Amino acid sequence: MDTVIGKGQQRAIVTLTERKSRLALIRKVDQRTAQAVKDAILVLLQPLMAQTHTLTSDNGKEFALHQQIAEQLKATFFFSHPYSAWERGTNENTNGLLRQHQSLFG
Repeated sequence: MDTVIGKGQQRAIVTLTERKSRLALIRKVDQRTAQAVKDAILVLLQPLMAQTHTLTSDNGKEFALHQQIAEQLKATFFFSHPYSAWERGTNENTNGLLRQHQSLFG
């Protein structure tokens, strides 16, 4: 789970990538706040709640409401080590592909 920041650093895209199937869930947020990111994650994962067991994100401030996300999804929330993007390699690769299409941020 991560965010891809657009120009001006206000808008963002929340990305969630399932490691085994490589299913990518993507949603735009107009503000990169913890509340907006939490709402986007819950909308994306609500239909998959029964299959969601763990979530892993980086240490960004937009994931400050991680406890609420974990409680509502009944999942365990993990954080990767700082400056260790390789711990979330599939998600980082997905984000790189999204960055190639800057029109998504418009």
